[in-house]
Amino acid sequence: MLEPEAVGAVPAMTALVARTAFSKGTLAMQIRDALGGIYTDEQFAALFAKGGQRAEAPWRLALTLVLQFVEGLGDRQAADAVRGRLDWKYACATRGRIR
Repeated sequence: MLEPEAVGAVPAMTALVARTAFSKGTLAMQIRDALGGIYTDEQFAALFAKGGQRAEAPWRLALTLVLQFVEGLGDRQAADAVRGRLDWKYACATRGRIR
């Protein structure tokens, strides 16, 4: 089930820590800064069922696929990056855990 989510700003604490850790930024951070709003949930609405369990934000999944391709990562490596890399949390505008 899709509950559209706006592509919001990177959470302040995530941005602060990421900018402190990576003063020059990383490719993932630069992609977010340049393409932040390129994807919207509404673009993917037709691909989601009307009922069922809530899905992760489609814009976030699309951006994750771009990052995965750019870095040449496999699916498990990309999943690990979303969970554990600060620059990917910045790119996906998350504070901590991803479902």
